Amino acid sequence: MINYGTKIDQKWQKKWEETGLYNFDENSDKPKLYALEMFSYPSGNKLHAGHWFNYGPVDSWARMKRMQGYNVFQPMGFDAFGLPAENYAIKTGVHPKDSTEKNIETMEKQLKAMGAMFNWDHEVVTCRPEYYKWTQWVFLKLFEKGLAYRKKAPVNWCPSCNTVLANEQVVDGCCERCSTEVTKKDLTQWFLKITDYAEELLNNLDSLDWPEKTKAMQKHWIGKSTGAEVTFKVDNSSLSFDVFTTRVDTLFGVTYVVLAPENPLVNELTLKEHKDEVEEYKKAAKKQSDIERQSITREKTGVFTGSYAVNPINNKKVPIWVGDYVLSTYGTGAVMAVPSHDERDFAFATKYDLKIVKVIEGGTTLPYTEYGTLVNSDEFNGLKSEEGKEAIVEKLEKMNLGSKKTNYRLRDWLVSRQRYWGAPIPIIHCEKCGEVPVPQNQLPVELPYDVEFAPDGKSPLAKCESFINTTCPVCGGKAKREADTLDTFVCSSWYFLRYVDNLNSEKAFDSEKVNKMLPVDMYVGGPEHACMHLLYARFVTKALRDMGYLNFDEPFTSLRHQGLILGPDGQKMSKSKGNTISPDEYIEEFGSDVFRMYLMFGFAYSEGGAWSDEAIKAIAKFVEKIERTLELSRNRITSKENIKTSIDKEEKELNYARHYAVKSVTEDSLKFQFNTSIARLMEFTSSLYKYSNEKTINPQLLKDTIVDFIKILSPFAPHFCEEQWELLGMNFSIFNEKWPEFDPLALVKDEVEIAIQINGKIKSRINIASNLKDEEIKIHALEDEKVKEALVGKDVKKVIVIKGRLVNIVAK
Repeated sequence: MINYGTKIDQKWQKKWEETGLYNFDENSDKPKLYALEMFSYPSGNKLHAGHWFNYGPVDSWARMKRMQGYNVFQPMGFDAFGLPAENYAIKTGVHPKDSTEKNIETMEKQLKAMGAMFNWDHEVVTCRPEYYKWTQWVFLKLFEKGLAYRKKAPVNWCPSCNTVLANEQVVDGCCERCSTEVTKKDLTQWFLKITDYAEELLNNLDSLDWPEKTKAMQKHWIGKSTGAEVTFKVDNSSLSFDVFTTRVDTLFGVTYVVLAPENPLVNELTLKEHKDEVEEYKKAAKKQSDIERQSITREKTGVFTGSYAVNPINNKKVPIWVGDYVLSTYGTGAVMAVPSHDERDFAFATKYDLKIVKVIEGGTTLPYTEYGTLVNSDEFNGLKSEEGKEAIVEKLEKMNLGSKKTNYRLRDWLVSRQRYWGAPIPIIHCEKCGEVPVPQNQLPVELPYDVEFAPDGKSPLAKCESFINTTCPVCGGKAKREADTLDTFVCSSWYFLRYVDNLNSEKAFDSEKVNKMLPVDMYVGGPEHACMHLLYARFVTKALRDMGYLNFDEPFTSLRHQGLILGPDGQKMSKSKGNTISPDEYIEEFGSDVFRMYLMFGFAYSEGGAWSDEAIKAIAKFVEKIERTLELSRNRITSKENIKTSIDKEEKELNYARHYAVKSVTEDSLKFQFNTSIARLMEFTSSLYKYSNEKTINPQLLKDTIVDFIKILSPFAPHFCEEQWELLGMNFSIFNEKWPEFDPLALVKDEVEIAIQINGKIKSRINIASNLKDEEIKIHALEDEKVKEALVGKDVKKVIVIKGRLVNIVAK
């Protein structure tokens, strides 16, 4: 037996590198195929099994596509900025640049040990100046087009960590890292106007080959609503506010309105006797994340301001409440409440004993939330809901108190981060000139190394005098640099463009090269990025297209998600639980091919599952069986004894197994169903082993079969198959070979085995010619000796033939 551990891996990895086998040929006339996995974040010092599950199977898919005649471009890099490295630095004293670069070096070695076709000449690392120079350029281009702006906005703030938290980092009102109670804080922040592209981001989704669940998540996140904006005047006041509603047909049923606690009107509308209660409520609301406040299951709460608004359609006064389930960042920060026809409003009105007025006829109980016929709606009574919407909006428009409107849940992308380890925002603040973009010839604005980044509530760069103090590029006067850094999602929003032209020092990328290579044909990564990275990358692509740099609309034509590899205990892997799986020790023992094949066979790719040491050992035994089979087959081919040239039953069976495997492995791999692909290879191995042990064999057929076997196995076990290909005496490399095609005629069997049932129970199995008619099949079935014996003393009432499968005899 050959040792298929690291020795064979290293042999072929060295050969691949020396020969430049996987170097991308920009001048090839083959159709391009851009295969891309989401690049890893080097916060940990090593790759884990989850990385392998992302990268290994995709590499196998790309290898198959290469053999099918595609010019495959498969780059790799590192998403290297971010808070985890900064937190690690604070904890250990190791500078984030030093720890990140060291981790990258380790992970590069691990990725190369995987034996993937990565084009390392095209590597990008987002924390290096030669990359983030162009991240800053992207930001400035967005700024020039009015797609980047700065304003004051409320954020989640942890007073212990002294940092902004994303909504996802707030758990039960507390910081997920230190459990300190979170509050809201107004900070001046930079935003990107992703909302300008809301409609296109929504409409283009249906054209993408993406998982339906991911597309549904983006649609929900964008949250398009078509309805009306209605103006409510405040009673006995010159003030007014707007509400957005998709059910303007229920306007006569409004019995109260609710403002978000952050709405500036709250202070003006709250009467003296209600001030204390409202202030306490506002403080409590600051401790909740937006996600918690919008939870469907959370009980809705509120407080009365003491003021009233006037319903514009019937001039009736309705109380103005404050409720934390209304967000100032969505819609107008105010909602109209119709408790008779909305479950949330009904629960709120019932809790606080507010009026409920039925205005839609249809259901027998309240709240009735479907469409119906308008009632208690004055001149609009009897109209259907859709008709009522049109008529009521028309009246509101005549009074200048409403109009049709389309609203989106999507908010502009907040990209400011009050932290050190990120790309500096390339803006200079001048008292005379205002916000001034750093000229392109002064990029990159480099991140200084010697910075005190312990969190104290301010951006670390603000404390670095040599960085923060500068001169204005416009007037030459004294000025300050922007102290915030960019969200790391800005770095990853365009990295797939840079891969193509990563060494270009004059441009972010050459448009001609990128337009030739993009969009990405197959993108693979975790589903957790559905409403962040994937949405941001789409936005930046469309913005750069509109600036004339790109000629395509979408960055990723096809998308697949990998599942999660759990620890042996069935729990998510973590160091604290002691259940993490490091690939290195398994690769040392079994080789990278066994490790790869275990991941691909042991789990459905989109689902993942729990790690099993026993299962990987079983795959190692399977590879040993393949080796024994191929050795036996080679010996039979070269032997001069017991050979034949005819094609008999045994040869037909082998040929059937060969073409069935080619068909199945190809089709299943294209669908990322790698576990069933390997299952077919297991069946093929057994057929090959069986034939190689026949008394006489057809050596030419056996060799042709072995050739196809090694080819369709090679994407799953690239090192092993290069070795077997060499042992077969073939030219280097198997990955320059053409992928086999199956012959449909080979899948038509001369004979088929059918089962014979009597009253539903199998009594015998027989082989018959596949072209027999039903009546002939019945005769063969009834003449079988086992069947005759089972039918003694019984009368045959009916014989049912299911072609190619079974005969069922009904007897009494």
